[in-house]
Amino acid sequence: MNECDVLVVGGGPAGSTISALLSEKGWRVTVLEKEHHPRFHIGESLLPHNLPIFKRLGVLEQVDAIGIKKPGADFNSNLEVSGHHQFHFSFALDKNHPYAYEVRRSEFDNLLLRNSAAKGTQVLEGMQVTAVDFPRGADPAVVAVDEDGRESRWTCRFFVDASGRDTLLARKLDLKRKNPRHASAAVFGHFRDVDRRAGEYEGNISVYWFEHGWFWMIPLRDGTMSVGAVCRPAYLKRRTTSPPEFFLQTLALGHPEMRHRMRNATLIDNVARATGNYSYESTRMRGERYIMVGDAYAFVDPIFSSGVLLGMNSGILGAEAVDAWLRRDPSAESKFRHFERMVRRGVKTFSWFITRFNSPGMRSLLLHPGNPFRVQEAVTSLLAGDVFRDIGTRSRFWLFKYFYVMFSLKHARESFRLWRLRVGNPRVTFTGGTTPVDTGATTMAESRR
Repeated sequence: MNECDVLVVGGGPAGSTISALLSEKGWRVTVLEKEHHPRFHIGESLLPHNLPIFKRLGVLEQVDAIGIKKPGADFNSNLEVSGHHQFHFSFALDKNHPYAYEVRRSEFDNLLLRNSAAKGTQVLEGMQVTAVDFPRGADPAVVAVDEDGRESRWTCRFFVDASGRDTLLARKLDLKRKNPRHASAAVFGHFRDVDRRAGEYEGNISVYWFEHGWFWMIPLRDGTMSVGAVCRPAYLKRRTTSPPEFFLQTLALGHPEMRHRMRNATLIDNVARATGNYSYESTRMRGERYIMVGDAYAFVDPIFSSGVLLGMNSGILGAEAVDAWLRRDPSAESKFRHFERMVRRGVKTFSWFITRFNSPGMRSLLLHPGNPFRVQEAVTSLLAGDVFRDIGTRSRFWLFKYFYVMFSLKHARESFRLWRLRVGNPRVTFTGGTTPVDTGATTMAESRR
């Protein structure tokens, strides 16, 4: 029987953060990770409010070495509400974090996990957790199997579910609920020879609306461009061609500027990946001797690049609460409540934007923002990830909501049509998964022949 103070399932950003901080405090921490790092993961765009967390973990210089600086984000549309606008993070209410990073997640996640190991965490990779039990009055018990089928058993004083979208505990305890207000699916890949923004804005993420959803373009340090389409599931279920070909056909429906930037692009290794209906939230995030952090608790659409920030911030707050509990500190319960409150605040704030992102009212506000009462600065702050404090941001956010309602009324007919699509979306399921790989590279030019 193996023993530790804290057992963490999952070595992604949330699991690496909470394990590193608890190991720093002297606890015996073990991470069981089912894969071997480095491994592929989508979600390459980070937010400025990740920077204080990187400093806290002591990895800021390492992230800088593998990433490309991201000073802002631009939004683009040629639909009924059209235009272009670039948000600069330096325009946020808090001027201390004027940029973020774009990173290749295989490198970034590996960096965080090795940092945790360097702080004393026992990291075991290739370990699939097959059972978790919380016996009354006894330590949590875990069973894991390695790649050779060998079984190991663990007990711990406290259990942390950082299993990501595997949602280990949420599935076991029947806590996982699909978000009925935002069902979407994505297809994505990496490309060579895509034009970037000029000069200091080379690292910006670009977002393009189109008829079936929206596209992202995320530049990476080695010249690669991550490109993806987030669509209504009903659209992806229409596919009759190979996944790479369908992806390129979808890109051909995009904004003229996006197509121009990709005129010479080649899909690397001709690999396109897909993921199905993916927004969800669990009905609770903690119980007797356990918490859930990051995507193990909730996952929201990646429009605003919030996933890594929400996960790592939950790891920071979770570590404070678990440390207090292990020390039998009377403040532990209040720290757990603070952990829950802040995690829900972050998910709720980003979800409000996400469920309205494709509406003409939201497009109007993001493409043609004004700054009455410094509302645009507050929205820039929220886009930068400043969702956990109240420094004038949240009060101005309410003003933004008021303006959103006004713009939605201006485009009432289109808003109603999109609302009906959103309501019907949860009835359509796209299972996603990793798509097959076809042989031979395909270019954008070839896909148009």
